[in-house]
Amino acid sequence: MTERETRMETVAMLIQPGPNPEIVANAVKAAFPNLVVIEEQPESKGLFIRRRARKLGWVQALGQLATMLVSRYGKRFTAARAAEILEEFGANAGIDSSIRRLAVPSANSPDLLNALQDMRPAALLLISTRMLKAETLAAITCPVLNLHAGISPQYRGLQGGYWSRVLSDEENFGATVHLVDAGVDTGGVLYQHRMKPSKRDTMHTYPLLQTASSTGIVVAALRDAVAGKLKPLKIAAPSRQWYHPPIWTWLWNGVTRGIW
Repeated sequence: MTERETRMETVAMLIQPGPNPEIVANAVKAAFPNLVVIEEQPESKGLFIRRRARKLGWVQALGQLATMLVSRYGKRFTAARAAEILEEFGANAGIDSSIRRLAVPSANSPDLLNALQDMRPAALLLISTRMLKAETLAAITCPVLNLHAGISPQYRGLQGGYWSRVLSDEENFGATVHLVDAGVDTGGVLYQHRMKPSKRDTMHTYPLLQTASSTGIVVAALRDAVAGKLKPLKIAAPSRQWYHPPIWTWLWNGVTRGIW
């Protein structure tokens, strides 16, 4: 397949609303003009917390919810740093109206599979979505990739950048593009990109930094997928899944160590 043929293939992205997915969509559109963005409706916080409580207990779940709320509303105080990140990496978080867009209620709804069957994309990229159920994943015929805001397998799950700093492991502050399987960020690693956070970065800006600086590896992985040249890396590292820090952990690390 020539470079021109690769460029003209249809690539799909499954996202939830937000600036980070739009940054990636705009970067992918520049490489694949036939990009189609499929947007799923976000999961309710109530359902999310009930599921988390079943796994970790109500104390941890409510503590994590408090941190999520602080993070959500705290972003208004980090707008200047966010603007710096976008400028530094030439990232565009705006919604491009020229990109074809579809809406589905859930990543695991029949609507997604019907949409993919109709468009027959050469690859599907996930950004900030629910996990795909095993039966959904099995029904998708093209390669499925994910951009993860963390270095896998050491920092699977949520807030990988934050936890790498808490563990004094800033050499592993970064992002990963990997194949999607039934686990949590456990699929084969395709590309990784490490960057150094600023002293001004916090949990409010870590994911933006990780996303804006890593669009190049997303495009590279999609080109490999379209050309049938995916080559997962062999990485010997400990594997661990992380969650949002409960509010007391976040406050303690912020006050005592300056890691917010």
